[in-house]
Amino acid sequence: MTISRITDCTVGEKNKQVILKAAEKAFAQQGFKGTSVQQVADAASLPKTNVLYYFKTKQDLYQAVLEQTLSLWNSRFDAATEQDDPAETLADYISEKMEMSRTHPLLSKIFAMEIINGAPNLNPYFNDEHLSWMQGRVKIIEAWIAQGKMKPVDPHYLLYNIWASTQHYADFSTQITRLRGQRMKKVDFQNATRTLIAITLTGCGLTVPARYEETVA
Repeated sequence: MTISRITDCTVGEKNKQVILKAAEKAFAQQGFKGTSVQQVADAASLPKTNVLYYFKTKQDLYQAVLEQTLSLWNSRFDAATEQDDPAETLADYISEKMEMSRTHPLLSKIFAMEIINGAPNLNPYFNDEHLSWMQGRVKIIEAWIAQGKMKPVDPHYLLYNIWASTQHYADFSTQITRLRGQRMKKVDFQNATRTLIAITLTGCGLTVPARYEETVA
């Protein structure tokens, strides 16, 4: 690959990331219907034609934002096996989900709004992949239960609870800020994470890993 070709690729990737960042903010604030390609272009300080060069339609741009969200949500739990320690795996999964709520709250809000509205923009690929992932995690949790590694709990409800608890810190951040009188800092997220891990693992009859036991001052 020539130097000019490498430069073009670098510039192109940089432009795409700038566009996606602008789109993320616009979709989180105004939703899919309320956002226009021109608004995204203006926020990205790029001509509308540049946005349409990388993303042919607003739908393509929105799909890219959703796919980025799902990609960032990938975690250690994706590769979990029946031989793994459920306490370690679930604790790490909760920790990763909480960190995503702290660092990428807008992406979580966009996904939440999409689901609340009936998921009209999630394509069949997502539906198939998401279902496959869910079925895989359920089988692993069921195997842990069968092996006596954890208490019998409904795997579906366990996962729903983890999603609801962790994503709450992104989706309802405004409410949390008003109730607390100030925005949550990194240390607050760390302590909230430890609390969620303790509540979830204790309910599953699991011992909290030592690294998640101490409260951060």
